[in-house]
Amino acid sequence: MNHRLNLRFEQLERATNQLLVQVELLGERASISPGPGQWSAVQVVHHLLVSETGINQYIDKKLAQTEDLEEAGVGGFLRATLLRVLLRLPFLRFAAPSKLKGLTPDEVPPLPMLRAEWESVRRKLERTLNEYPSKLLNRAIFKHPRSGMLTIYQTLDFMVDHVLHHQRQVSRIAQAVAAMPPPIVVAHKENQTT
Repeated sequence: MNHRLNLRFEQLERATNQLLVQVELLGERASISPGPGQWSAVQVVHHLLVSETGINQYIDKKLAQTEDLEEAGVGGFLRATLLRVLLRLPFLRFAAPSKLKGLTPDEVPPLPMLRAEWESVRRKLERTLNEYPSKLLNRAIFKHPRSGMLTIYQTLDFMVDHVLHHQRQVSRIAQAVAAMPPPIVVAHKENQTT
C-alpha cells in the first residue's frame, strides 16, 4: 500500500474504532431509537457497514474493468472537496441515499456481530489497497451518489468523513437515550418440573 493510501486507511481505522467504542459504551441503550423514524446507534453502525461493503464491491467491479476507468478531472476534485466540507459541518444532516436507507432494517444484528462483520469487510478493503495498481491512483474508481466519480484517495477521504459524520450522530443519539427511562427487562421464568 502506498504511503498516501496507508495514511488514509489508518485514519479510517482510528475513526471506526472510536465510533465502535462510543456505541459499546451505550450498553443496552445502543439499540434504542431516540425517536420515531430515527436510527439507534446500532443501526448507524449497520448503515456504515453496509456502506463500506457496497464501496468494496463497487471498487472490485471497477478493478475488473480498468480499461474503462477515466482520469479524475478538476470537476471531480471540486465535487469531492465540497462533499468533504459538507460532511464536516456539525449542523448539517443528510438523509441516507434511498438505496442504503432501505438496507437498514428496524432490527439489526447485535453490535458484536456487526463489529466482527465490519472487521472482515475492513480486512478486504486493506487487501484491495495493498494490491491497488499505482497506475490507477488518479483514476475515478468509485461513484458517490451525490458527488459523482472519486479516485481511491477521495473515496477513502469520504469514508473517513462519513464515519466522523456519524460519530456526531451517535453522540446525539447517546444524549437523547440517556435522558430516557432505562429499558424494562422482562425476565422469563423457566418451567420447572418436580
